[in-house]
Amino acid sequence: MTDTQQEAAAPARGSKVERLEREGDIAADYLEELLDIADLDGDLDMDVDGDRAAVSIVGAELKQLVGKDGEVLDALQELTRLAVYRETGERSRLMLDISGFRADQKRALVELAKETVAKVKETGAPVSLDPMSPFQRKVVHDAVAAAGCVSESEGSEPRRYVVVLPG
Repeated sequence: MTDTQQEAAAPARGSKVERLEREGDIAADYLEELLDIADLDGDLDMDVDGDRAAVSIVGAELKQLVGKDGEVLDALQELTRLAVYRETGERSRLMLDISGFRADQKRALVELAKETVAKVKETGAPVSLDPMSPFQRKVVHDAVAAAGCVSESEGSEPRRYVVVLPG
C-alpha cells in the first residue's frame, strides 16, 4: 500500500472504531438502565474486539442474567442490539458478556477445537461436533483455521453443527 493509500484508509479505520465505540456507549447506557430497573449491581466494561463492539457486565449476583446455557444472556444481547439499532439505524454485531460467561465458554471451545483438530490430523477423518449457537460455531471455526484445518457448518438452526475436515 502506498503512503497515499494508507493515509486515505486511516480515516476509514478511525471512523469504524468511533462507530463501534458509539455502539458500546449506547449499549452501556441501555444496560445501565436495565440494571437500575432490576435493582442489580454491576460494572460495565466497553471495548472494541476486532470488528465488533464488546460490552461486559461484571458483578457478584448476575447469574440470573446469564440463565441456563446462556439463554438469558443471548436474549439480553439481542435486546441490546435492538437498542443500538433504534439509536443508529444500523444493524449491530455487538457482543455482550456477563460475569465472564462468554469468555469462559470461548476458552472451552478453543480447547475443544484444538483437541478435534488433533484427532482429525491423527485419523485423517472428518469429525462432527454437537450442535452449537452461531457464536460458538464462529469461535470453533476461527480456532480450527488457526490450527491449519478446515471446518464447515452443516444442518439447520437450531441443530446446526461444525464439521472439522482434514486440511
